Amino acid sequence: MKEIILNLTKKQKIILAIIISIILLITFAYIYKNIYSVDESSEIIINNDMQIENNLVQNEENQENNLKEEEKVVVHVIGEVNNPGVVTLKEGARIIDAINEAGGKTEEADLSKINLAYVIEDGTQIYIPRINENLNEIELMTQDAGSSTIISNSETDNEENSKEVKVNINTANKEKLETLPGIGETTAQKIIDYREANGKFNSIEDIKNVSGIGDAKFNSLKDKITV
Repeated sequence: MKEIILNLTKKQKIILAIIISIILLITFAYIYKNIYSVDESSEIIINNDMQIENNLVQNEENQENNLKEEEKVVVHVIGEVNNPGVVTLKEGARIIDAINEAGGKTEEADLSKINLAYVIEDGTQIYIPRINENLNEIELMTQDAGSSTIISNSETDNEENSKEVKVNINTANKEKLETLPGIGETTAQKIIDYREANGKFNSIEDIKNVSGIGDAKFNSLKDKITV
């Protein structure tokens, strides 16, 4: 091979050098192109992964912001509903919304005594009375210092209003129960715990099922309580 090259003319040697140079350039270009393509593909994959991750983070942030923007109220629905208990509603919800969230009214429910359009506040307890239940007023009891919002029955006449209002042991809050003779803080809490565990009292005599209330105490209460 060396002898062949030496025997070439000067012109032939130049041509051979040019051919070798072209081959080297083509080889270098091919290698460079393959390396660049690999790097470019890797960069595209990395960029795509980063974009997906950024989108996930953005979606999580948007969901958190939506939850913050959508204020909630938590209320306790008892009485004549199919699923009594604590329900969560959107801020600005009304009593009818709470009833629906609690499974709807039962067949015994008397909704005529309730302002279904009343806008409820967080921490409200809503009692749904039954048909023919002896109620002079319906109370929406809140947890704020035991305060109450009263929705009066518009059909109650002046004669009924002039009578002494008995304490409804199914709806009265702790503070109101403590106004009864012989009912202190502990016994009032027992009454509330009993009705939450067993449902409403069907008669005033059922209050004797509460621990600490015997016949003697019942006799002092029977003229001042109702269901």
